[in-house]
Amino acid sequence: MDFTLTDEQLMFAETARTLLGDTCTPDHWHKMMEQGTAFDAARWGQIVDNGFTLLMLPEAVGGMGLAELDLALIAIEAGYVALPEPLLESAGVGAPMLAGLAPDHPALGDPSAIIAVAPAINPVVANADIATAILIEKNGRAFLATPDQVALTPAETIDPLRRLFRIEWDETNAQDLGPADWGMALDRAALFAAAQGLGLAQRSVDLAVAYAKDRMQFGKPIGSYQAVKHHLASAQTAIEFARPVVMAAAAGIGHADVHSRARVSHAKIVALEAAEKAARASIQVHGAMGYSWEVDVHLFLKRTLALKAAWGTPTFHRNRIATRVFSQPVGADQTFARENEHA
Repeated sequence: MDFTLTDEQLMFAETARTLLGDTCTPDHWHKMMEQGTAFDAARWGQIVDNGFTLLMLPEAVGGMGLAELDLALIAIEAGYVALPEPLLESAGVGAPMLAGLAPDHPALGDPSAIIAVAPAINPVVANADIATAILIEKNGRAFLATPDQVALTPAETIDPLRRLFRIEWDETNAQDLGPADWGMALDRAALFAAAQGLGLAQRSVDLAVAYAKDRMQFGKPIGSYQAVKHHLASAQTAIEFARPVVMAAAAGIGHADVHSRARVSHAKIVALEAAEKAARASIQVHGAMGYSWEVDVHLFLKRTLALKAAWGTPTFHRNRIATRVFSQPVGADQTFARENEHA
């Protein structure tokens, strides 16, 4: 399997890095938290203008027709800035799903539309209040409703830059779109959570490195001490081991078999474990300040913990990996095996 990224993929990633790096800074986070909001309309407008919301939509409905790997690269950059807006949930999960079920739906004609997703596996839904439409799972079918057709109750969340809601709804007030591939929706969401984990982890390490260079103790930077180096080296190693797992999962997700599902689960587990390890190491490097609201590392730990609990718990994903291990051949020659080719 060739994991070499194309020039187009690298260009999209660089564009996302620049845009999000310029528009989603610590000053923006603090302002949003002061205002009690988790959505910046101006930033969302720039995301839309750059075509990111159309990336995974089929060309037949006006999208770019690109794949999960392309959006995963942008998800890494979104994680690096702890992006509050629901780019990944809407553009990576909701919009492609709606396109497959109702390609003529008016929401698909509006690149700025937010499609929220309410699968059975998640007890709460992110950004349901600002969604143009909400896809709701029931008995394997997909129902479509607007926020005014359901009852939304705000849910507590550890992450101050996410808004979660519990949904109460009635089938008579929703449009039945028929049977839906909720398994693929779960795989995509778990994959993009894993990709965000890589960005969250790297930002935590970068914040700690910058602080360790500037913080002086006994006349020299604390980064010169071996204990600090070991903490951060260990965190960076976890990131580098998780990265190819995420890329492999993104490249093979379309096969939708026991192998690809196990890789997605593996990616979500190891990437978010790396993110948690990096965030906790960064907090420790910052010392007592690391536990304060003035130091932004807490945002990355909170986002990591929120993503670990969403779209399948670690236990759920370990069980999916176990299904692959105990039902299919294992070994070096089976790393990139396909279920339909190696039954």
